Amino acid sequence: MPKQYRPYPADPVQSVVSRNFVNRKLIADDAMHRIMPINKEEFKVTLEDFSLGITIPDTLVGARGVVNEVGGEASEMTLSTQDHALKDPIPQSHIDAAAGSKFNPVTRSTEQLTNLILLDREVRVSNLMSNPANYLAANVVPLAAGSKFSDADFNPIPLIMDMLAVPLMRPNVLSFSEAAINALTMNPFIVKAAHGNSGDAGIASFEAIRKLFRVDKILVGEARVNVARKGQAADIKTAWGNNDVSMTYQDTMADNRSGTTWGLSVPYKQRIAMQWHDKKIGARGGTMVQVVEGMAEVVIAKELGILLQNVI
Repeated sequence: MPKQYRPYPADPVQSVVSRNFVNRKLIADDAMHRIMPINKEEFKVTLEDFSLGITIPDTLVGARGVVNEVGGEASEMTLSTQDHALKDPIPQSHIDAAAGSKFNPVTRSTEQLTNLILLDREVRVSNLMSNPANYLAANVVPLAAGSKFSDADFNPIPLIMDMLAVPLMRPNVLSFSEAAINALTMNPFIVKAAHGNSGDAGIASFEAIRKLFRVDKILVGEARVNVARKGQAADIKTAWGNNDVSMTYQDTMADNRSGTTWGLSVPYKQRIAMQWHDKKIGARGGTMVQVVEGMAEVVIAKELGILLQNVI
């Protein structure tokens, strides 16, 4: 009879460390909110025809007439989550050296691995939000030379206000790279609208921009990633690019079966951390730490977003 192998069990203490870890520079969870974890890797997403909600049927009915019925069948697509995991070998000598101190090499490793997994998620969400395929073709708007946020003679307010009025649900979240928001906050027309001055000096706050365009959130991607291959000199880039602005309608109450939102994230169970003794680490063995998260980022409704390209 073949030998049965059991997977390494989740470590309850390190799993809590991983789940509680927060990097406040990351915006993926605000850009594509997490729903309640699901218990199976495969799941279904309900896709509704939003035009049904604004198509007015004949409401007139005679004394003996038949009342018109409304409604329609929503389509479904089946997707599955994918596992994202990293592990870190800790030599026993490092663990011994930390004995009696407040420093815990295993906990620190769990936090570092979790941060890298979340940074990878940040890049995935950024790529989804900057991909024109995740918007209706008519809702992808490249800005021409002379009509960019960084052009002092260009007034971006009418453009942004017009674009916010295009989707069926008015976008309530604006997601920027640092370079894009910096250009917008210093645009003379934005400064003038925010401060009521001539616009030739000053800078508009994020809150002023949020109020100006009547949205719920202004998200700014500040995360940096090293895009160089292992062994090469570091090449640090922003995880959110420089040239695009995503304008989306987000409903944090929506999930994969109901609700209206541009996109969301579906976690498989909860993020877990594991540790086990590994005799292959160094001369005296050590502890292997591993963090695992199952996740799927899903664009639910392309029609609920606008992508402004080449804004600077």
